[in-house]
Amino acid sequence: MPDFSIGVDLGGTNLRIAAVSTEGDLLEKVTLSTKLALGRDHVIGEMCDAIQSLTGKYNQTGKFLGAGIGFPGIVDMQTGMLRKAANFPGWENYAARAEIERRLGFAKNEARVVLENDARVAALGEQWLGAARGVSNMAVLTLGTGIGGGIVLGGKIWHGMNGMAGEFGHVTIEPEGHPCGCGNRGCAEQYASASAIVRMAREAIASGEAPSLAKAASSDAGFGAKSIYNLAIQGDEPARRIFKNFGRYLGLLLADLVNVLNLEMYVIGGGASSAWDAYAPSMFEELRQRSVVYAVTAPTDPLGNSPGKKETAADAKARIERKTIITRALLGSDAGLYGAARVAALAG
Repeated sequence: MPDFSIGVDLGGTNLRIAAVSTEGDLLEKVTLSTKLALGRDHVIGEMCDAIQSLTGKYNQTGKFLGAGIGFPGIVDMQTGMLRKAANFPGWENYAARAEIERRLGFAKNEARVVLENDARVAALGEQWLGAARGVSNMAVLTLGTGIGGGIVLGGKIWHGMNGMAGEFGHVTIEPEGHPCGCGNRGCAEQYASASAIVRMAREAIASGEAPSLAKAASSDAGFGAKSIYNLAIQGDEPARRIFKNFGRYLGLLLADLVNVLNLEMYVIGGGASSAWDAYAPSMFEELRQRSVVYAVTAPTDPLGNSPGKKETAADAKARIERKTIITRALLGSDAGLYGAARVAALAG
């Protein structure tokens, strides 16, 4: 049995814990509800109980290397403090790592607990086992309620000065645009996230020029980005226009990232990424117009394929090395679990 680590995806709705081998095999996964209303002590207690259960089961035949925890907020990497957590009231400036290690009974020089931002570990997961497998330098953008991001250089998360690198959602793409929760205006996540899709739909409904969207919004209690996407692929023009604008703004953001970072691959994940066919054409069009780097490193087609030729593994490797690849994530919601386990194994 190979050595293993534990990956934790701590979300506002679900708490998921998995044992993952150093070869990337998912040994076992536990999914619980995140009962935030019961307080952080309860949530941390359930997490630690699950970690202990999994380590007790698998350390009989393999060495336990540590636990990585992906958290949706700002993490101080040096101290293990959770500095800011918009959807976790009462968790600000919480010494989470020390508390988790205490509950698990970890002593110095034993297996480590590593706290990371959830988007950063998702990036590492995609680089290790997903769309960017074998690509040393890449970035992930997660399109959900907001926009998360992570940068991997040389196979490791790049943290910047204090762990905050990769805040792609707060790049300004529309000066004096819509106000953002961060205090700025015109942030990317106000235009290229699932929340932005719904906002644009509400604006179209208010204009009186989107009857199908208005009907869906009034009849569907769960009206959201998926409902709007369904109308778009059925040919509804106002819905199609929303995704065209979404793609244009995402292209603006990607153009900045490509120009500044010049990485080998940019992976698009998160719930809103599933509408790829609705927004990708305008995204690539904007990207080509706005990024001088992409203009000279774009693949033959948006997916990086060479038409009329069966590509060998060597051809694919050479193509990726000389082109800027923009593609969809492969691991879905498990990217964070794999990445969290990986970051713990690398630390151990």
